[in-house]
Amino acid sequence: MTFTLTSTGFADGGTLPDAQVHAKGNRSPQLSWSGAPEGTKSFAVTCFDPDAPTGSGFWHWTVANIPADVTALAEGASPAGLPAGAVEGRTDFGEPGFGGAAPPAGHGPHRYIFTVFAVDTDRLEVTPENSGAVFGFNLHFHTLAKASITGVYGNRG
Repeated sequence: MTFTLTSTGFADGGTLPDAQVHAKGNRSPQLSWSGAPEGTKSFAVTCFDPDAPTGSGFWHWTVANIPADVTALAEGASPAGLPAGAVEGRTDFGEPGFGGAAPPAGHGPHRYIFTVFAVDTDRLEVTPENSGAVFGFNLHFHTLAKASITGVYGNRG
């Protein structure tokens, strides 16, 4: 079985709805996943913008320690609707929680890559103060599989 990630809010490669835009709704999207490999003990979800003009991209969301029996997050799950035990990390906006699409004016469209990770441990040692890089470092050593979906937002003008 293939590990997959989908959203009812946007198709892979499609435009993010206003609800997922920082200045318009700033709500985390609905996400569903299936086909996790055997041995999965928890999940993590990230949103990363590789097109941000920073030299290192921009972390819009990091969540770890989602229980293995959870296979979906509702729209707006961040922060109050996450499963018990889940931990959101500090985004590049400077605080924990989902931070929606926010490309600089005139910078063109950006890709927002949402990834779910099947993790081989119940709990990663991360906190709300940890950056996307720290979440990524921990995930590097504990990922069994991952699946992604990309939303696009911005204009060329």
